[in-house]
Amino acid sequence: MDNTQAQEHIIGLEEQLRDAMLGTDIDALDRLIAPDLQFTTHMGQVIGKQQDLDMHRSGLLKFRAIEAAERLVTADGQVGVISARMRLVGSFGEAPFNLDLRCTRTWRRASDGQWQILAGHMSVV
Repeated sequence: MDNTQAQEHIIGLEEQLRDAMLGTDIDALDRLIAPDLQFTTHMGQVIGKQQDLDMHRSGLLKFRAIEAAERLVTADGQVGVISARMRLVGSFGEAPFNLDLRCTRTWRRASDGQWQILAGHMSVV
């Protein structure tokens, strides 16, 4: 896989992630997120895979829209990093949100060939 193919692959994975988040597809999220995930939210909290899955599974976190723009991707055959401006619309518990964020995610290719999110960070634009 050359760098251009790897970059396109990361964008495709991001679309799979977007669809899984919008559709609350726990199986897809489980497949796309590494067991040792470290994700820093826009509020500075660090969460792991199980916390992330539990928020989706319980309905605590619901997305109505996820729109990506200004995507910058660096990738090779083993690691990919994407930085994108994200508009997220949904609710957390009873509180609605409509956020403009910058999201950076690191994707890693595991020994079985599966790509997963290893780390991420969001900040308010």
